[in-house]
Amino acid sequence: MGNETARRVAVVTGASSGIGAATATALHRAGFALILGARRLERLRQVGEPLGARCFYLDVTDLQSIREFCSQVEQVHLLVNNAGGALGLDPIEAAKDEDWEQMFRTNVLGLMRMTRELLPKLEASGAGHVINIGSIAGREPYPGGAGYNAAKFAVRAITQVMRMEWLGRPLRVTEIAPGLVETEFSLVRFKGDAERAARVYQGLKPLTAEDVADAVVWAATRPPHVNIDEIVLKPLDQATALMVKRRDNTT
Repeated sequence: MGNETARRVAVVTGASSGIGAATATALHRAGFALILGARRLERLRQVGEPLGARCFYLDVTDLQSIREFCSQVEQVHLLVNNAGGALGLDPIEAAKDEDWEQMFRTNVLGLMRMTRELLPKLEASGAGHVINIGSIAGREPYPGGAGYNAAKFAVRAITQVMRMEWLGRPLRVTEIAPGLVETEFSLVRFKGDAERAARVYQGLKPLTAEDVADAVVWAATRPPHVNIDEIVLKPLDQATALMVKRRDNTT
């Protein structure tokens, strides 16, 4: 993994916190050179500068921002499409257009556009790899989750089509689909309601961002002829999207 990986360049989106930040740190330890993107540039620099990363502003909902970011990427071997997230738990009858549109702009269109822009450089590397951060929400629909479910089902479909379309080319593609991970995810989903966000993880031990990053690095460091199609990981206390074991009397 040493000398070969040391020459490889990884681009990580949404790298200012959570899974993206943990992935950047883990890839650095594995020997990758890093190019990181996020909207919160100051926070991104706090993550990236100690890793020797190049840090640039990136809003994956804005095509111009994507193009400006990608123009600064001279070469790339690994693209981690991490930027995404959920908004709300409203039933369909109360669905908010702006929430659904934002989820699709980040999770679906952002992923497609980042991949499309960097694909020639990934292929030119001779051993390109795209890792898409999905979710068990892209496998198991649940009440109140229709918007996020739809977006993450789309991520899974796009990943599978990439695998088909790139067959025979020096391009690997992987989906990492975590269950409950304790990051800012729920805080964002519930629009800053810290108490409601905390209840999601109450009484159980969720995954950490580092657990997901570990899966990313493992997939990325297999030999070039080995494609890890997908990794689904959940905490021990979670069997399905809605079935969890809480170890106290709170809900």
